[in-house]
Amino acid sequence: MPFSFKQFHIDDRRCGMPVSTDGVLLGAWAPLSNSKEILDIGAGSGLLSLMAAQRSKANITAIELDENAALDCQNNFSLSPWADRLTLLTCSIQQFCTTATKHSFDHIICNPPYFDNGPQSSSALRAKARHTDSLSFDELLAAISSLLSPTGQASLILPLAGANRLLQQLEQHQLICQHAVLVASVEGKSPNRQLLLLTPSYSNFAHQATTHSASNLVIRKADGHYSDDFIQLSKSFYLKL
Repeated sequence: MPFSFKQFHIDDRRCGMPVSTDGVLLGAWAPLSNSKEILDIGAGSGLLSLMAAQRSKANITAIELDENAALDCQNNFSLSPWADRLTLLTCSIQQFCTTATKHSFDHIICNPPYFDNGPQSSSALRAKARHTDSLSFDELLAAISSLLSPTGQASLILPLAGANRLLQQLEQHQLICQHAVLVASVEGKSPNRQLLLLTPSYSNFAHQATTHSASNLVIRKADGHYSDDFIQLSKSFYLKL
């Protein structure tokens, strides 16, 4: 369903995963303001790339495997105020890694597939977007490790179980978790999502701390209204905030 933000519009009718609170949260939270080269892995409708363009002066490369989603993504890019800084490539991140050996990014952003078992959606597009069949955590972390600059950072959002599985694989890809945020959908409920900020294990960030920092975020208060923290993060994007 088409969705309008304060500075851009998203048409996601051909995408497996529509605009979601997860995507908006990640795009608003990731520390992008000083980035010069940003990579969006699995761009879908282009939401994260467009949020990154609004929040920074970076050049942004978006990778999207699905041709239908790429059509929406390119259209959204073309109609945005930042079309000259947005580049879409229709390929897998695995393919991109084989041709981008001289290219590094100071920030990588990704709302990755996270289900590796259980029933898949009856919609083939939605199944591809949500399941790790086309992009395993191992492949994702290998791509991040290969494409991230030595001082770069990568921002992701995952359900708790998926985040825990991914965190267990960081060491073999020379990555560490610099910061993590436990996200609860509603005040008083247990967290069900986690925002992760990764960086190379040999970076200055890694030398500054032996363990990663952690914090908590609630999206909605018990009365159903957005929390002050979420409003502060997302008020530059949502029309009604």
